[in-house]
Amino acid sequence: MGGHAAHLAGAAAWLPAVAVVAVPLAAYAVLVARRRRRLGRGWSRWRTASLVAGLLLVAAAVAPPLARAAHEDLRGHMVQHLLLGMYAPLGLVLAAPVTLLLGASPPRTGRRVTAVLRRRPVHVLAHPVTAAVLDIGALHVLYLTPLHALAQRSPLVHGLVAVHLLVAGCLFTWAVAGPDPAPRRPGLAVRLGVLVLAGAAHAHLAKLLHARAGDLAAGWGTSVADVEAAAQWMYYGGDGAEVLLAVALCAAWYRRGAQPARRGHSMAGQVSMTTSSPAARARSAAASSTTPSWSQTPRAPRATASSTTAPASSERTNTSTTSTGNGTSASEA
Repeated sequence: MGGHAAHLAGAAAWLPAVAVVAVPLAAYAVLVARRRRRLGRGWSRWRTASLVAGLLLVAAAVAPPLARAAHEDLRGHMVQHLLLGMYAPLGLVLAAPVTLLLGASPPRTGRRVTAVLRRRPVHVLAHPVTAAVLDIGALHVLYLTPLHALAQRSPLVHGLVAVHLLVAGCLFTWAVAGPDPAPRRPGLAVRLGVLVLAGAAHAHLAKLLHARAGDLAAGWGTSVADVEAAAQWMYYGGDGAEVLLAVALCAAWYRRGAQPARRGHSMAGQVSMTTSSPAARARSAAASSTTPSWSQTPRAPRATASSTTAPASSERTNTSTTSTGNGTSASEA
């Protein structure tokens, strides 16, 4: 009987990890289906794969093995910190959930979401500097104050810290390289500069933990070797996440720069078609495999200056001839 109860308790401990994946993924799938029905277009498989990867990382961070290790071992805590605060936000934010919501919702809901994004508090939170302070600055508060020791003793505080790491990491990723719309987003130079400074601050904190390992180990109730190992995890693991974020930022900037160029080529092609002669348009339409809609009802050729002035000069010639004829007949009379 006791073994059965322990088995049930062990299975129940996995419920948060399962729910973290199942619930958001189901909601995401519903939005994808609604967007397909509403707009008649599919959704990027890369975005969906990005969401799945992010959710799996969150699930791994809150699953019983790593959750227990995070309470008992500082290295386990640091791995959990990296997953929740740096790697999982990359997958979640690059899934573009707000863009999907806007495409799947009716116009009224879309206007409400847009109105929320335009509010001043969102402007402040969405700025990369604010997001960096809430993310990297909070880590300094966590590890350089008694807060970390309190989180190790209190499951509630530990849970709140984990939630903050995830939310702050998502906010920073969105502010720097998120594909979703952001109010008054700064240019590439500002966001890249904030990312470099945030990475430097994160690396400095890791070095500081390594240098003060003796003092911190006494206050945290762990060994100096554990603190040094956790600092190394923080240093190298943070570098990897920041490189991925920089790649995402540059890729998003490149895509945004390529879109106007593609639109410009398309508009140039349309202008050349409309300004060419009727014969050239007819040859192009005949050579095209798919006939444009405007070629099915050809328009009359545009009148030129010579064609419009020719009748007028002809009329003036006739009038002059008539008046001359009248004058001759009058003199003869």
